[in-house]
Amino acid sequence: MEELQGQVALISGGLGDIGRAIARELARRGADIAVGDVLEPDRAIPLQEELHALGRRMRYDRVDVSDAQAVQDWVAATETDLGLPTLIIPNAAIVTLTGIRTLTPEQWNREMRVNLDGAYHLAQAGALRLLHHQRPGRIVFIGSWVGFTPQTHIPAYCVTKAGLRMLCRVMALDLAPHGILVNEVAPGNVDAGLSARIFEQNPTWRAHNLHRVPIREMSQAEEVAYQVAHLCDPANRQMTGSVLLMDGGLSLLSGPNPGQDDF
Repeated sequence: MEELQGQVALISGGLGDIGRAIARELARRGADIAVGDVLEPDRAIPLQEELHALGRRMRYDRVDVSDAQAVQDWVAATETDLGLPTLIIPNAAIVTLTGIRTLTPEQWNREMRVNLDGAYHLAQAGALRLLHHQRPGRIVFIGSWVGFTPQTHIPAYCVTKAGLRMLCRVMALDLAPHGILVNEVAPGNVDAGLSARIFEQNPTWRAHNLHRVPIREMSQAEEVAYQVAHLCDPANRQMTGSVLLMDGGLSLLSGPNPGQDDF
């Protein structure tokens, strides 16, 4: 199964649990991979070895997505090295675990710059290169169910994911005539990444959050990656401006559960 053969994927936050899972899944389907993250280059070596074993090329760039010029440079370097990126995955995100009354301006600004500005910088830079070459492509934002439902202990994160949803819709409408489809995967409780780190710090929260999910299961990073790959599939030609919500039914519940909800 190599439906993505000849394509190049750009993945921000690519050394996190979800980012690595997306890289593996897209590589397994035939794409070469460009990973961006803020971690030291030696942290990318294990993933690089995995993808090379699949016969795929991979490059790693240390890039802060909140820096628009750094993102543009990353996209340009990837195009020179691997070819034109046709699959754009804005995945990088951070979260501040505190309420709206104690959230500092610095914490608010940092989340906005990484989660929302960073997604915009990457999506725009990738789209402009596709438009320049008159090539179709896919942009898949990694959102969250909390873009629908407020959670009082992660207010800035909720706001960034809600903003991401509208960014997805605006870009989808603008780019549709050019064959560039823009969608969002919105996970619920993922037993990986930011959630897993919070569960490590607060062990009782994992059981609490698992109990709240109607299907009584948390998502795995690999499940998120599978849905991203689905939206990247060239055979998927009609979905754009859509949200693929994979929250196990969380958004069917009424109202937030202050202080212990997941994201």
